[in-house]
Amino acid sequence: MTQTTTDTDAELLHRLGYAQELWRRMGGFANFAVSFSIISILSGAITSFDLGLASVGPAQMGIGWPVVCLFSLATAMAMAEIASAFPTAGGLYHWAAILGGNGWGWWTAWFNLIGLVTVLAAIDFGAAAFLLGWAGPLVGLDLAASSPAAAQAWKVALTAAFLLSQGWINHRGIRLTALVTDLSAWVHMAGAALLTASLLGLARAQPVGYLFEWINLTGSLGEAGFPRTESMPWAFVLGMLMAAYTFTGYDASAHTAEETVDAANKVPWGMVMAVVVSGVFGYLMLVAVTLSVRDPRQALASGGAVIHVMRQGLPEWLSLVLLGIISLAQYSCGLATVTSLSRMIYAFARDGGLPGSHLFSRVSPATRTPAHAIWLGSGLALAFTLYTPVYATITCVATISLYISYAIPLALGLRARGVEWKQMGPWTLGRIGPPVAATAVAWVAFVCVILVQPPNRLALWTMLACAGLLALYWFAYARRTFQGPPRGLLSRQRQAELQAVEDRLSGQTPQAK
Repeated sequence: MTQTTTDTDAELLHRLGYAQELWRRMGGFANFAVSFSIISILSGAITSFDLGLASVGPAQMGIGWPVVCLFSLATAMAMAEIASAFPTAGGLYHWAAILGGNGWGWWTAWFNLIGLVTVLAAIDFGAAAFLLGWAGPLVGLDLAASSPAAAQAWKVALTAAFLLSQGWINHRGIRLTALVTDLSAWVHMAGAALLTASLLGLARAQPVGYLFEWINLTGSLGEAGFPRTESMPWAFVLGMLMAAYTFTGYDASAHTAEETVDAANKVPWGMVMAVVVSGVFGYLMLVAVTLSVRDPRQALASGGAVIHVMRQGLPEWLSLVLLGIISLAQYSCGLATVTSLSRMIYAFARDGGLPGSHLFSRVSPATRTPAHAIWLGSGLALAFTLYTPVYATITCVATISLYISYAIPLALGLRARGVEWKQMGPWTLGRIGPPVAATAVAWVAFVCVILVQPPNRLALWTMLACAGLLALYWFAYARRTFQGPPRGLLSRQRQAELQAVEDRLSGQTPQAK
């Protein structure tokens, strides 16, 4: 982290029209850790395991996970190439606006915000349900014996507690947040490795060939799962929701670009490696869990297949240790998501894209964090949890919104390549860039179609309602007032304004250590 590198990052940010307001202290590993923590194989893959199993059984893990991983890697690589050229906190929104115009940028920003808000709700609500499921009975709180209303109230209350504490940590500064997310990355890798080794060594009940066995388990989860279908290929496609939901959020590396040293190089690698490492560690973990399932129908009927497998095949003390690690990883996943969401809110607000932009674009002089944006994001996630406490619906809305926000700049980049987009960043795919981006766009379209199939009708209606409200807002007001990100050469006046902002903050050292 040399001063020369930091100065170069600031100069690049100036050329894009922004002042260095956030504190640039994240290294390459910290940038990777944010995205890796949000993908969170110990969160998404564990809490959504039942959805995957309740499609075509073991084959969804043995075959479906690698397939989704490869397409997710193509998407991450295509995004990384653009991130290298435009390393700003606005990320996807900024790319779309530069490559396609303010309108495309505005729509991308809103879909990304909706996706980040809902994925934060899904992460923390899923983490709350998971924690209460295994730890509740230990302290006399058995949700299975409680009324549905009481169980729901406990889950929402714990979700609110998670959001409050995650917001507080983010508010304290990027140094503390980066420290926690760095630890989170190691917890995820160590936890996944320990879970894999424990299950394979002590609880394995099936031969390796079981991973590729097709069992039609649709309808096993009732209204919370997929409706019964006799088409195994269609059941397999529906079950890809589990992996597709898990492989989201790696745009967090881009959202923390203005806090990362050597962002044009480190952000792309953080994004791509987050997918690669998650894919490998996640697959090994899912192999171990799947081979430890003695009876898939009994596991699904338990209300939590992973917990059921661990308690059935591992010593109680080891199960509790592993469950504690998983819960810690899930919490840190939510923490990293608050970081990503708040930076997106901040970046969009500083260009006037949000109601109350003057408030949400402020950076605290004491901590150099977008404090108001942090609390807005946390509050919106809690509000969405109250709107739809159905976990599958939350995951679908989150995944669709995020994937749409990924697809727009990728498609625009294909069109603008060599025309509006002539100067690539130092991280580039070269000749394979266009086919990789085209593959990513096609994959996103496919995911969006399967994610609104039954039982996720509420996700479809929610997305249509959001799109309708956004269209009304755009044509009635934002189209005439939204200026978008700065473009072109900076005037001397603008350069002086950027310098004045940095001078005002230069004497401030963030308090959180």
